Amino acid sequence: MSGRFRKGQSGNPAGRPKKRRPHVSAFDIIFDRTLTVQQNGVERELNVDDALELQTYQAALKGSKMAVRAVLKMIEKREAALAKAAPAPPQGPMKWHWEADPRNADEAMLLLGITLPDPNWTQECEYGVRMKLANWAAQAGISRPGRSKLSLKEIEGVKRNTLDPASLKWSRGAERE
Repeated sequence: MSGRFRKGQSGNPAGRPKKRRPHVSAFDIIFDRTLTVQQNGVERELNVDDALELQTYQAALKGSKMAVRAVLKMIEKREAALAKAAPAPPQGPMKWHWEADPRNADEAMLLLGITLPDPNWTQECEYGVRMKLANWAAQAGISRPGRSKLSLKEIEGVKRNTLDPASLKWSRGAERE
């Protein structure tokens, strides 16, 4: 049993070696220094890392393919870091909320000329302005290709809600008076 340690006795009687100085590379020492750089006639203090990036950007602008590749890698790293730092998208189903207002398109239709204020209406209207369909919009609706025939009730609705229903051109057999 020679060469073995007794139970409870360490194999290194001097104990654990003391911690050596922290792992510092020559690059870390160099990157901690600052340089004075002239940029557009103005002196600036930059650390070595920033100065090298600036030099790489300038070389890329001059057409160096290696510098362009290095700049693209810098951009990829930056985009990845920004994506990682960005807030996470909300989890779960999105909740939609809308208000049902039958008059919410009135202003747009007035602006587009699809509807016009009714000149014959002098009473107060619950919704502000009473509107009627412009003739061209009503004509486009009744002349659309592939439509089914309008019922008498629908024809009366179009006439009642159009500004000048007498000027509408109806297809044969559609208008039954």
